[in-house]
Amino acid sequence: MQGVPLSEILWLVAVIVAGGIVTGLLAGLFGIGGGGIIVPVLYEVFRALDVPEAVRMQLCIGTSLAIIVPTTIRSYRTHAARGAALPTVVRQWALPAICGVAIGALTAALAPAAVFKLAFVIITASLGLKTLFWNNRWHLGDKLPGRAAMSGYGLLVGLSSSLIGVSGGAISSMALMLYRVPIHQAVATSAGVGVPVTIAGMIGYVLAGWRYQPLLPPLSLGFVSIIGVVLMAPISSFSASFGARLAHRLSRRRLEIAFGVFMLSVALRFVISLI
Repeated sequence: MQGVPLSEILWLVAVIVAGGIVTGLLAGLFGIGGGGIIVPVLYEVFRALDVPEAVRMQLCIGTSLAIIVPTTIRSYRTHAARGAALPTVVRQWALPAICGVAIGALTAALAPAAVFKLAFVIITASLGLKTLFWNNRWHLGDKLPGRAAMSGYGLLVGLSSSLIGVSGGAISSMALMLYRVPIHQAVATSAGVGVPVTIAGMIGYVLAGWRYQPLLPPLSLGFVSIIGVVLMAPISSFSASFGARLAHRLSRRRLEIAFGVFMLSVALRFVISLI
């Protein structure tokens, strides 16, 4: 960080703080941890601080997962207080999701940064398009599937989350809505699934990045930046409850459209970085 002007540092801090506010609102609104906002913001921050390209994306993802731990917990508590969550689904998906996170963390220790950028684009763009062009006839069933299929969904949620630095709420919501779970209930349940996913992801990225410590900025624990966590986590956690309250004031279709536009915007950001 030597050689970075004070004015630039203050600007970066301001960007992180603003990102924290937006992150919390989105977390509560869509039942996501906000990683879709955190990762792009941190990517610009670490680029300005000359963090090597080889570890920059992994550092963004690990830091994002650490930041959204308290945000996801607060979001879930707000939704659960309204009785919207499905606790059975949260329990069924928790262990498989943690296994998926472990696979993603192992990938972080071995794979190049482009893998994570590509995963980010594919997953977020697919979710955005699916939501915007949602058709009520697109369903896999009228009720949730059996234990084996549910375990598979949990594994997919955890793996996807750890590859792109999110809580998995977006993916969880899509899976639940394919079985006619109302979006408000899907959002609330997804927030609950995100709690074990983000905690396991944070631990996994600390361990995965430990051997890259010489390439990482000061005050980093593996692929987790303590500075990023300290600045953004409290702010995003505080604003999450406001987003959750707003979600329950919006109609189903308005919430779907907002969610789809958000996911496509995130995907576009990383398409640009891949070019």
